[in-house]
Amino acid sequence: MDSITVDRRGQVTTITLNRPQAMNSITPDMHHALQAAFDGFAADPEQRICVVTGAGEKAFCAGSDLKAMAAGEARPYPDSGYAGLIARFDLAKPVIAAVNGLALGGGFELALACDIIIAAETASFGLPEPLVGTVALGGGLHRLQRQIGLKQAMGLALSSRRISAAEAYRLGLVNELVAPGELAAAVERWCADILKGAPLAIEASKQTMLKSLDEPSLAAALQAQARYPAFAAQATSEDKLEGAKAFAEKRPPVWKGH
Repeated sequence: MDSITVDRRGQVTTITLNRPQAMNSITPDMHHALQAAFDGFAADPEQRICVVTGAGEKAFCAGSDLKAMAAGEARPYPDSGYAGLIARFDLAKPVIAAVNGLALGGGFELALACDIIIAAETASFGLPEPLVGTVALGGGLHRLQRQIGLKQAMGLALSSRRISAAEAYRLGLVNELVAPGELAAAVERWCADILKGAPLAIEASKQTMLKSLDEPSLAAALQAQARYPAFAAQATSEDKLEGAKAFAEKRPPVWKGH
């Protein structure tokens, strides 16, 4: 679909919401196009990182296309939920949101579902759904309180207040804040740093952190981690041995991903 583009360069897949004339708002059909794009990334063993961004300079994503909703266009969400990502709990590969402008409603929820958020200084964030009579049902109400705490999350959700990128950074929602012209370079730098690590070790790190949130205590998480699939796969991998050998031999490691 023309409403999104998918670009694979090296080991990085970039998914771009491509409706700049409509603030990259998401139509019902786009949810399924995004589902297919994320499915393709997840299934491709050569692709290690996914970057999600919006076309143009004004918006990352302004959420659902309300004009389409008003016109009665509707389809059930795909298997992985809103934008094909917010309920994709089995993806161990890293996903980076490159937020180049407005990230509102479902667009904010899409960014929250990513593992890392890099934002331009001109970006802004918010959950304005109550202003149009709806509720943020794309995971934002749940992820926001887990990521910045109940009181701050409640304030944003109940007030529908839009916050600047600087405020989002202060709250801990954004990993790095950059000038608009430096966003692409910052994303490349983050990708390069992640790609230095062994693929299975990166996946095990992400999966272990997320799954441990479901454990009742730190002690329980430490006991359970060996049962997490990505953690177990990394523990017996060839790359784990390669990492130790490369360190001892004072050379860069050559990762095989198994």
